[in-house]
Amino acid sequence: MSLKTEIPWQDRPDNCRDIMWRYSNNPIIDRYHIPSSNSIFNSAVVPFEDGFAGVFRCDNKAVQMNIFAGFSKDGINWDINHDPIVMKAGNTDMIESDYKYDPRVVFIEDRYWITWCNGYHGPTIGIAYTFDFKEFFQCENAFLPFNRNGVLFPEKINGRYAMLSRPSDNGHTPFGDIYISFSPDMKYWGEHRNVMKVAPFQDSAWQCTKIGAGTVPFLTKEGWLMFYHGVINTCNGFRYSMGAAILDRDNPEKVLYRSKDYLLAPAAAYELAGDVPNVVFPCAALQDGEKVCVYYGAADTVVSVAFGYIDEIIESIKKNSL
Repeated sequence: MSLKTEIPWQDRPDNCRDIMWRYSNNPIIDRYHIPSSNSIFNSAVVPFEDGFAGVFRCDNKAVQMNIFAGFSKDGINWDINHDPIVMKAGNTDMIESDYKYDPRVVFIEDRYWITWCNGYHGPTIGIAYTFDFKEFFQCENAFLPFNRNGVLFPEKINGRYAMLSRPSDNGHTPFGDIYISFSPDMKYWGEHRNVMKVAPFQDSAWQCTKIGAGTVPFLTKEGWLMFYHGVINTCNGFRYSMGAAILDRDNPEKVLYRSKDYLLAPAAAYELAGDVPNVVFPCAALQDGEKVCVYYGAADTVVSVAFGYIDEIIESIKKNSL
């Protein structure tokens, strides 16, 4: 899918030595962006028509979790629908859902696919598709409860759809590794394989408690580049940071390189304080082959973005790989 408009971008500040840097006007979406919202975070965007479209996690003032469609010309200033997405039946009539949160969006072949954490007797991975971000068609849940962080690859791998996920539990999940699963038809999933495990505390403590797939992977000269979150359980609770991994192009269950140092960790005020303090949670990446803009949830309260050069990110991972 060709990019019809430029991705959001801001040059690295002169005094910044970091591989990735924050947008100076973060957060780009505040917690009260629509009338009903208590918080808007952990949301995903894609190029669409002459701009961008997205699916946003908007928790209302009863703290009910749901997903909403939105549109933008520049990827920074967003119009988010005031009503949540209403699903129609896709490849199943069973479209029950107690809640929806943490969506990802990807274009595959002829349509946009949405995955999210779906409430069906506990958290699992919901799947839907849309052609226009107006009508949405819900499909079978990918997995049994309990599971989170479902992230589809943007093309088939050896003729099959592929999805990353993190098997979990019904609570706040004080554990978690990243797995990959495959499907011939986006309905039946199997061949579950472990991709990445948590890091030993002594080697890379920021990701020693759990890890989860973050952004939709995209191809680079080295393989699939994916941003992911890592968690450490500190004396003040969980702390979520962002790293990146490069997966083999033809066999993405194989990790070629992986962040030892985080690329972004809670440091700005809007990441340190909010409904859930100390959270950087990547959910989407827009790239043009040279530059990347990563959308992330901050403190489970707002949406922010960070920027980087793809080659610099790759080189930093290769030079200091876990």
